[in-house]
Amino acid sequence: MSRSRKNRRQSQHRWQDNLRRSLSPRIFLQRHTQVAFDSLGRLYRNRATSLMTAAVIAIALAMPSGLYLLLGNLERLSGSWDGQASMSVFLKQDVTDGKAQALVSQVGEWPGVASVQLITPAQALEEFGQQSGFADVLGVLEENPLPHVLIVLPAGEHLDPVAASALRDRFSKLPETDLAQLDLQWVQRLRAILDIAHRVILIISALLALAVMLMIGNTIRLEIQNRREEILVTKLIGATNSFVRRPFLYSGIWYGALGALIAWLVVEAGFWLLSEPVSRLAGLYHSDFSLETLPVQLLAILMTGGTLLGLLGSWLAVGRHLDAIEPT
Repeated sequence: MSRSRKNRRQSQHRWQDNLRRSLSPRIFLQRHTQVAFDSLGRLYRNRATSLMTAAVIAIALAMPSGLYLLLGNLERLSGSWDGQASMSVFLKQDVTDGKAQALVSQVGEWPGVASVQLITPAQALEEFGQQSGFADVLGVLEENPLPHVLIVLPAGEHLDPVAASALRDRFSKLPETDLAQLDLQWVQRLRAILDIAHRVILIISALLALAVMLMIGNTIRLEIQNRREEILVTKLIGATNSFVRRPFLYSGIWYGALGALIAWLVVEAGFWLLSEPVSRLAGLYHSDFSLETLPVQLLAILMTGGTLLGLLGSWLAVGRHLDAIEPT
């Protein structure tokens, strides 16, 4: 072993011994706080480059966050439809008002039927005229082409797809029935599509998380190369790899946290721009539905996830490239 290497190892051992003797929990916290703010200061001094890197990270984090939030709003909307799921039973044209009223009394006693509402042809025509704006045109019709309709709300135990289908089949077999339509089916198809969308978003999130890690790792690698001489000098006076590694880890953490914060602002701005058109569209369907923005829990998950991705990406980059820089 050469004399210079021996002296360097002795200096490193003294560094470690002094560090172990003086490192109380309070001093340990102070050192980490100092390094954390020093790393943040370096990012601020290169704020243009740092902001561009954080913006790219934010775009990668905002995409799955926005998709997940949009999917949550769709599920909330479909959940309200589930609670209003009903069955429409269209009666034959020759069914009179008396027969329709008698049928309402009969089916109202069936198990699995929570309530039955009769819509007469006159009521249906009036409602159609109000919603379509053709009330004047419909008033000149010689006869009403619309049939009696029963709006059947199944009981809770018959909202299950199999039980609801069995109840629909029972209505279809009535001699007065022309068509029995279960309004729950298309909602269930929508929920199946939403389940598929959940898996797609998970796959996209995993791929974008990997992209964020690689992006942060590459940024830290370039920073290590730019500070190569500084690292060599620090190691020459006995600094350990953990001491040298610490500022780069905090840089990765700051990149991830800043990217997550910008991603939150992007998602909030996007949903704020969409909220008014969505509310206006919902009003046309007589609904008070409105978009929900990122809840506190999802914001915490986004910030934690961005921070952890930054830490992991920087850890992988530092572990690979820092060991290769050794004084000779």
